[in-house]
Amino acid sequence: MNHTGKICILLGLLLIAAALLLTAYNLYDELRAEQSARQTVDRLEESFHAETEDTPAQPEEQTSASEEIEIPDYVLNPDMEMPVETINGIDYIGVLRIPQLELELPVISQWSDSALKIAPCRYSGSAYSAGFTIAAHNYRSHFGNLKNLREGDVLTFTDMDGNVFTYTVAACETLPPSAVEEMESSAWDLTLFTCTVGGQSRITIRCETALTNESDQS
Repeated sequence: MNHTGKICILLGLLLIAAALLLTAYNLYDELRAEQSARQTVDRLEESFHAETEDTPAQPEEQTSASEEIEIPDYVLNPDMEMPVETINGIDYIGVLRIPQLELELPVISQWSDSALKIAPCRYSGSAYSAGFTIAAHNYRSHFGNLKNLREGDVLTFTDMDGNVFTYTVAACETLPPSAVEEMESSAWDLTLFTCTVGGQSRITIRCETALTNESDQS
């Protein structure tokens, strides 16, 4: 074997080693994100329960069929800022649950490249008005299986006040990365999206409000 052949083999081995290292790092990164998300959801759920416990019970004699129902703040003021819970210096606005994919994920208030490595992030909008958009990496433990959702599948988002917003999947689209305006379309109550492998396009799930929202009693 000549000298050039040996160099080519060596370069090939180096490239294989680099690919294996990159794969190992990506798997570690995904596992770390999965564990972090699970721990964060547990802490956020503690906040939900604490909120419920802090609400004083109404005297039994004051309860009647004609009693006025308390209207949530977000209904009276849909443009209000979503409340946050800060954990390890990161602001979270609630928990996204997708039973069909067995996912229960915290949602970070504002997105950034570094934040997306931790948990799904609010890309734009609010749960209190149309155009709420959530982005996440295509980790299997995040949005990697969005493409498996089907029309009619149900998911929920619980904000930090314990309000539960229920949605059904209405459509699945594939958009180019440049389609920012379409991604943020207010024609949909909730949009979830993630990049495909290589970032050539974005798997986009469009959702509509399904049921009257209520406080989280879980």
